[in-house]
Amino acid sequence: MCRHLGYVGPPVRVGDMLTVGTHSLRTQAWAPRDMRKGGTINADGFGVAWWREDDEDTVSVSRYRNPAPIWTDPAVEEVLPQLESWAVLGSVRSATVGMPIELTACAPFTEGRWAFGHNGVVPDWRRTLTAVAAEFADTAAELGAGALFDAARLLEAESATDSATLWVLLRGLLATDFPDGAWTAAPAALRLLIAAVSAHAPGARLNFLLGDGAQLWATTWHHSLSALVTEDFAILSSEPFDDDPRWQSIPDRSLVTARPDHLVVEPLPDPERLAP
Repeated sequence: MCRHLGYVGPPVRVGDMLTVGTHSLRTQAWAPRDMRKGGTINADGFGVAWWREDDEDTVSVSRYRNPAPIWTDPAVEEVLPQLESWAVLGSVRSATVGMPIELTACAPFTEGRWAFGHNGVVPDWRRTLTAVAAEFADTAAELGAGALFDAARLLEAESATDSATLWVLLRGLLATDFPDGAWTAAPAALRLLIAAVSAHAPGARLNFLLGDGAQLWATTWHHSLSALVTEDFAILSSEPFDDDPRWQSIPDRSLVTARPDHLVVEPLPDPERLAP
């Protein structure tokens, strides 16, 4: 599987968010504590995304990725700490057997103001996610937005992996302007994707992490997640990176929304009750 971390708050050095704490994200690459039978180490690459202001009205996402283990890359301590941002999303990867180990397979996946990571696995992912795309296309076509979910769009995935293909589906949901507006909201999009994927593949592990530079959303679906939220900042992390007593463990099958001084944890019901 993987480990990931998201931060929103006062500007920090991007590299520091990968190495902060006695159990940093970098440390979790070789010594994770709570993989839940999803592997033993996360040595198949890493990535980090950060947000920047291009001008007064435009915010965009920059990204750095490497398919090598995070502890072998000097940029983590020599280059990335020279960059600052108020929002960071990082990930270390444990590749599922049979999936490629390459730069384009490493999260975060980005588009526009969004950055996304996936900790988990989708069994028989090609069949499953093609079926999900077809299901979304049928529903969306009734509302005049079917092209966003045509199964051919799955070929736009950066890499032949479940995570990269999940991002194609999720960004379609995020970009869709449905009449009632429900599917344009990040929480609704995450709920719909969890529902559809888990209905077609009940054994799927679907811990998602999504950020837009202002707040974070995450799901827990068979993997761990913890939150540290104060008046000044919000952090979501697969595992706490230090011994701060304010860390909160998030229950399984939850949807989390976090920003400074704001943490909402909602239960995710069974897939059949989540369906569109």
